[in-house]
Amino acid sequence: MSGKLTLFACAGGELVLPAQASLLVDRGDGGNLVVNPPRRVWERSELSVEELAAWSYLVAATGEAMLGVLPQLAGGCINYWEAGNWALNDAAEPIGQKTAPAYRNVHLHLIGRSRFAKSPHHIWGESPRFPLYAERHTWATNYARFTAEECSAIVARVVALLEDKFAMVELPAWTACDSCSYPTPAASRHACT
Repeated sequence: MSGKLTLFACAGGELVLPAQASLLVDRGDGGNLVVNPPRRVWERSELSVEELAAWSYLVAATGEAMLGVLPQLAGGCINYWEAGNWALNDAAEPIGQKTAPAYRNVHLHLIGRSRFAKSPHHIWGESPRFPLYAERHTWATNYARFTAEECSAIVARVVALLEDKFAMVELPAWTACDSCSYPTPAASRHACT
């Protein structure tokens, strides 16, 4: 099981564990998660005020949860990187030049920054380095994703923060997948096989 997994979904969007091949950071160096907005947009300003607020709450809760439950982030921080640029690369399908409004799909990477990162791409106190489009299939060859236990702790903390700190009500239920033990929205199980 190495594909991307939706760990939690609510009015703010989806919290996703990237596929192993799409990781930007190894879990030991801080790891990364993705937060998608509540609907597909090419630019965040396309979201309604309510959608943007709910997405911001989910992003903030996820960052705080990562910092609060992951030992590798003790004394560390989170970098927030809005992405969607690879879809615009001339080599991406369809081949050729593209415009952002037609092809870009905004999503936010939450990049954990550990004070003790081993990768030369994520040295503490320096800007992280991101892969070029041409490196996208080889960048994460030796990177590990967050474990099911780490993801469950993050999701539990996200839900608590959304309810208590951000006053979001009627949050959808989540559960551990019977097959892989990763968290999944109770209403729509992820495909982990």
